[in-house]
Order: sequence, then C-alpha cells, then structure tokens
Amino acid sequence: AIFVVFYFFIIRPQSKKQKEIQQKVSEMKKGDKVVTSSGMIGVLSSIEDDSVLIEVGGSTKIRFLKSAINDVNPNKPDKKDKK
Repeated sequence: AIFVVFYFFIIRPQSKKQKEIQQKVSEMKKGDKVVTSSGMIGVLSSIEDDSVLIEVGGSTKIRFLKSAINDVNPNKPDKKDKK
C-alpha cells in the first residue's frame, strides 16, 4: 500500500514532468528562450546533434549539452511588437 502511494505522489509526477521536458527539448528551435539545469537563461543561437549554443547576453555564447536544458519557452511575438 505504501508503494502505491509513493508511486502516485512521487514517481508518476516526476516521470510525467521528465517526458514533458524531453518533448520540449526535441521541439526547440533557434530563437527559443531556454533555462539550463545550472540556472543559465538565454536564447538558442544554434542546435546541433547533441549540443546547443545559447546566447546569454550581448555577444556571449555558451555551448551546452541538450541534456542540460531544463525548460524551453518557444519564441512568440510580444504583444508590444504588434503595435
């Protein structure tokens, strides 16, 4: 009984979140905002087989493994830009 509770409150939500992250990483494209596992926030500059180049400020770019990406926010036009 304890294992069932443990599964539904801990294991299942973690695996669901991991699947969501993997899907976002597989669908990311140049210009998307990303957050790495180390907390770096930047914009995708280029994507290769197993790594990405992230622009973190000005002309500073850092290469990360795709596995280090924790969150992806697709690049959507801002409402301010439409004016």
